[in-house]
Amino acid sequence: MSDDKQLLMIVELGGYPDFTPLYRSLGYGVEVVTSGRKAISFLKTHRPAAVVAEFNYMPDFRDRMGWLESVLATLQQMPETRMVVFYLPAEEEQFNKLRQRFTHFVALPQPVDMAALEAALR
Repeated sequence: MSDDKQLLMIVELGGYPDFTPLYRSLGYGVEVVTSGRKAISFLKTHRPAAVVAEFNYMPDFRDRMGWLESVLATLQQMPETRMVVFYLPAEEEQFNKLRQRFTHFVALPQPVDMAALEAALR
């Protein structure tokens, strides 16, 4: 399947429903990776139409809040790629710091509203 209808799903922690049937109903071919490192490697050779990831605050990182910052930085070079990030309301304070640095994504709190996710990917 060509990259123009490909969706990269980055699932590090999970804990939310598998939205693969929704992605496929929207015409996306779905690629799943389980770490930020694998996502960045994938993005070096592919330009997906959409990326869906989760915010995972990692206070043990010295210079970042987590791997998602690196993914978002990589995606800045792909302005045509839609980005959706799921976050836990309990981590909203840390997440808002990330949102101040990166603004080119749709943020959806967990539990994720399927209609909002569908709208973000259309």
